[in-house]
Amino acid sequence: MKDLEPLDPSYVQEVLSQPPFTSIPGVINVRDLGGYPSMTHPGKSTKPGFMYRSAEVASITDEGKEQVRRLGIKTVFDLRSDTEIKKYNAPLPTIEDVELLHVPVFQIEDYSPEMMAKRYQLYASGKTEAFMELYSQILDHGGPAFGSILRFIRDHSDHACLFHCTAGKDRTGIMAAILLKLAGVDNVAIANDYSLTRVGREPAREKIMERLSKEPLFASNNEAALIMFTCREETMLAFLDLLDTKYGGVEEYIRNYTHLSESDIAVIRNNMLVSSHSLL
Repeated sequence: MKDLEPLDPSYVQEVLSQPPFTSIPGVINVRDLGGYPSMTHPGKSTKPGFMYRSAEVASITDEGKEQVRRLGIKTVFDLRSDTEIKKYNAPLPTIEDVELLHVPVFQIEDYSPEMMAKRYQLYASGKTEAFMELYSQILDHGGPAFGSILRFIRDHSDHACLFHCTAGKDRTGIMAAILLKLAGVDNVAIANDYSLTRVGREPAREKIMERLSKEPLFASNNEAALIMFTCREETMLAFLDLLDTKYGGVEEYIRNYTHLSESDIAVIRNNMLVSSHSLL
């Protein structure tokens, strides 16, 4: 499949040098979720420099830490499990004047060898239906973690945050989709943001493949490992449909799984949006 092949380095560099990507040395796949027009609130767009998504920050450099502070990021949310952090020897760093919070989507028991083998088999199939099963698991387990990020946005209208998992694709992608959907961003734009991870994590291709090669399923199946790199727009479009049909839409999901109220949701949405004219 064409989307399993390495991307042209010059193309990657060009895309990474432009918004919504931003550079934090030592961290890949960093994007600003600001600047997306709201379809439900005409004349408003998501606030730039307020919500960032990325891959893990364990290898952030001193220059990267300075950049985090320069971007005004006050809190970093880590969606990874304890098992991942230990397995990859990638603990959270310390960044002066920045709070780093570990809010795992999955608990240790969700990362048993049996559970992970089943999860990897779903990833390896590459089928949209398999990803929907995986993404349902993330939604079912992620309420407390996602609620922590939503509460931060509710309570800090002037403080930026960054959230990440390991690659910044699935758990991070779902959190980003929840925020953008809540802000009224068009599904196609949300799917396009999701697909950018294909470029965003390309610089770490060798590192990711090395990690995957340690998993029995991927060690003997290189194509299955490469499927982990796919970030197809149709996958996110299917997820947004799933969010509507199975969970009653983004607001209903937030109410049921994070226990935030209608008024909380209104404040969160208001804090995420600014006048589009202010972006000109």
